[in-house]
Amino acid sequence: MTIRPIVRYPDLRLALPARPVTTFDDGLRALAIDLLDTMRAAPGIGITAPHIGVPLRVVVLELDAKTGAQTYINPRIEWASPEMILHKEGSVSMPGVNDEVQRHARVRISYQDLDGATQTEESDGLRAVCHQHEIDQLDGMFWIQRLSRLKRERLVKKFEKMSRNSQVS
Repeated sequence: MTIRPIVRYPDLRLALPARPVTTFDDGLRALAIDLLDTMRAAPGIGITAPHIGVPLRVVVLELDAKTGAQTYINPRIEWASPEMILHKEGSVSMPGVNDEVQRHARVRISYQDLDGATQTEESDGLRAVCHQHEIDQLDGMFWIQRLSRLKRERLVKKFEKMSRNSQVS
């Protein structure tokens, strides 16, 4: 089990688009396991390779024990419903703060599995929100960019204050 350090907001690496994965090997499998271990320790329900400073298009989600963890390589949104939902979001890179973000209620994504085989998945609700959130991160868009300027500024100030207070303790 390897828990890697998480890149914290406002690290500029979170604003960089991740590179596509082209090599499907044991190194990629090890990265997926490290992501899962790091996400569980954070704790969180989703993480991308850029969250640990690796600029590759890799996402791990674990929304419940029943379905278990799933790894998505090079995911892309192929279709999004016109219906929108509000869902409270946060990030392992900005722990302790969250806010409601408007997202598509349903999406269809294409991705590759750990062997490189192309897959598609349709999702709704929380899973659809997570796909959009993590694909945004792979594209270099941190989730707070989806908030109004006022909400974003308040949230950043709250996070900065929490970070200062935790360093003092």
